Amino acid sequence: MPRFSANLSFLFQELAFLDRFEAAARCGFKAVEYISPYDHPPQEIASRLKDNGLTQALFNLPLGNFDNGERGLAGLPGREEDFRRSVEKAVHYAKALSCRTVNCLAGIPLVGTSRELALGILIANLRHAAEQLSREGILLLLEPINRFDMPGYLINRSNEGIAVLDAVNHPNLKLQYDIYHMQRMEGEIAVTLKRLMPRIGHIQIADNPGRHEPGTGELNFPYLLAEIDRLGYQGWVGCEYRPKAATAEGLGWMKDYK
Repeated sequence: MPRFSANLSFLFQELAFLDRFEAAARCGFKAVEYISPYDHPPQEIASRLKDNGLTQALFNLPLGNFDNGERGLAGLPGREEDFRRSVEKAVHYAKALSCRTVNCLAGIPLVGTSRELALGILIANLRHAAEQLSREGILLLLEPINRFDMPGYLINRSNEGIAVLDAVNHPNLKLQYDIYHMQRMEGEIAVTLKRLMPRIGHIQIADNPGRHEPGTGELNFPYLLAEIDRLGYQGWVGCEYRPKAATAEGLGWMKDYK
């Protein structure tokens, strides 16, 4: 049966971030994830995890200057030292939160940057990060993101992500497979999950269109979740969607999985 992780950057938006941990636990979640923990001291987050019996499933490497449009540093020429420092910071948080999986966003290269150059930087940075995280027992992921929600993002499709994984050639690097992003870019979700499951380290879900909860759009989530189970996936399934109303009101889709 799937194990669901509440993405606190999307769910329970009516609450302050640190109050969302308790809300997630009250709604039956056993794990949480989010885009970034770095605005809060790690010991404060660790306390919320412990108090609510939650596992920290995942968070991202630092994204850079978010307000200036940065969405990851890994594929940005000239930011290699910043990226290495971001890995060190992520390790510090991951160890404090007992988190065994960290996701990397490739970033949005500046206009005029050649794709070949950006991919070369990305591959070198991922090779470094995969090795550093491996020493701490932390799995590194690379996430393809659709080009409609994030124009200019370097890695948009699952095959592009796999090509980078092959080039990095490190056992501590896997794919983060977000069903919403991949439905927008390529479809064929069940077929792709079956083909790529050995390369996938984490799965996230949201329906399409709208990026709302399962059951609000075109995707057959009972079928897809059963297929994920059948394929032997043992990780967390991250609920990274925007609730159509209050989060708790939209959790009826989870009733068959408790």
